[in-house]
Amino acid sequence: MEKKSVKKIQTSGHNLKNLFLLLLLPLLFVFAFDSAFGHGVGSETFPPVEFDGKQVTIEVSSSQSDPETNDDQQISISMIDFDSKITLRDVTFHIKAEKGSQFLFEQEFKADNGFLVFNFVSEETDSIIIEEESESNVFGSLLGLDSRLIHVKGPKLSEGGLYKFDISILTADGYSKTLEEPLIFNAGISIAQTSIHDFVDPNFGDQNIHVITYYDKISNFEYDPDSKEIRYSMPFEWSHTNINQTSVVHEELVIPKTFGDLLVSGFTMFINGVQLSEDVSTIDDFFTDGRTVHFIIYQKELLNVLENGANENGMNFVIKPDRDYPHLSSVTDNGQFRILVSWEPENLKSNSDAKINFDVTDVFLKNKPVSTNYELSITQNNKIIYQQSGISTDSREEHNVAEFMIPQDVSGIVNLNFNNLDNNDLARTTIPIVIDRVSSQKEITIPDWIRNNALWWSEEQIDDNTFVQGIEYLIKNQIIVIPSTQQETSESQEIPSWIRNNAAWWAAGQIDDQTFVQGLEFLIQKGIIRV
Repeated sequence: MEKKSVKKIQTSGHNLKNLFLLLLLPLLFVFAFDSAFGHGVGSETFPPVEFDGKQVTIEVSSSQSDPETNDDQQISISMIDFDSKITLRDVTFHIKAEKGSQFLFEQEFKADNGFLVFNFVSEETDSIIIEEESESNVFGSLLGLDSRLIHVKGPKLSEGGLYKFDISILTADGYSKTLEEPLIFNAGISIAQTSIHDFVDPNFGDQNIHVITYYDKISNFEYDPDSKEIRYSMPFEWSHTNINQTSVVHEELVIPKTFGDLLVSGFTMFINGVQLSEDVSTIDDFFTDGRTVHFIIYQKELLNVLENGANENGMNFVIKPDRDYPHLSSVTDNGQFRILVSWEPENLKSNSDAKINFDVTDVFLKNKPVSTNYELSITQNNKIIYQQSGISTDSREEHNVAEFMIPQDVSGIVNLNFNNLDNNDLARTTIPIVIDRVSSQKEITIPDWIRNNALWWSEEQIDDNTFVQGIEYLIKNQIIVIPSTQQETSESQEIPSWIRNNAAWWAAGQIDDQTFVQGLEFLIQKGIIRV
């Protein structure tokens, strides 16, 4: 026997009885979980509160209903006894739900077993449809339980993102037991969503980068082939309240292994101009077609951005290769060895000498250099340009070296092929590099004497207005030449602290002209500098 109550538009629900039963039984009677408090993760268990002489809590978790057949996302909400891990009965939930900034619904739901499952389904509808489904089955009858599934249908609901739930418990352990003061919980559950960004790189041709975000939808993706920087934005509320509820912000990049410029050994992430610590990023090369770069941003990093970053809406990400790790990196197909490569000169040219430096390291020995036999060939379009074989060094101070003359007719992408390491056919990998690099670098000219002005301003020997007027004069008279920048109208004239930091670092030679100019471009864009 099946009962349905449909809000707004009558549509047929998905029959997820068998899957739901499998999910429901272990959750009801085992409920073993790791505590995870806060927005930005796939599950959230709140600290317990006292109710009727016992400690109770709310657990919210996410999953896919059936990844093989659809993209529907499921989020479960359950009220449990914190000690026994058993759900309470006859619970009335009042739930207000949002996805990002989109309001979804606000409604009461009764749960005989204290357990609700929301199934988010993407449908091209004019409004959000709520469809409650209660199913009776043999196992449920034996256990005295009814499983409850609530379909939430609307545009792009199953694409992932940050789902927010304001949960009020109105009754528990009996529908007649109305709480004098409702128990209130504010939950945020992140479901991964992927966006694919295609572009043409002047050296590596058609490329794409996948951004997987576990927090909210991203926008304004850009890739700069000269600085090799990735930029994009994401909504985020910069308040202590929100950060205290946000355990982690997790972002991932998936980079094709054919994109040699981004096969670097390390990445640095900036949010709103603030550099994050190096341990937020981890590179996973154990995939055939691409590498995955994880960025795990904890509360400490978020608080640092709040205190020191630009006063901006949301998160503005800049991800760039780490200057401390200039070499490229690739793991062999069998996962045993990591090859680290650099070369001299920095820009390799046709009809000139080249020196390739490389290390063979053991992945399982924390990338310790190892002595093993190898075969190296340098090819273009399957034509061998150079090859050598030998035994790699296990020294951390010395590198393996391949020196050769680049032929006059060789230009563009060439492949460094490492094969048959340790006499294993599967111990192989390829790293693409570029001969005669094409640059789209826009002209930047900054006379060295301007470093003094930047230093004085960073040390507050001259005020903001004097610094801005000086920069405006120098740009208008083409003493400073920077790329054309679109200018906005802004009422705020406050210069973010990160730009002052940039000025100090640039004056000391710690960052290059390009990075300093990005700060000037920001001031022009915000209307603080008018040219």
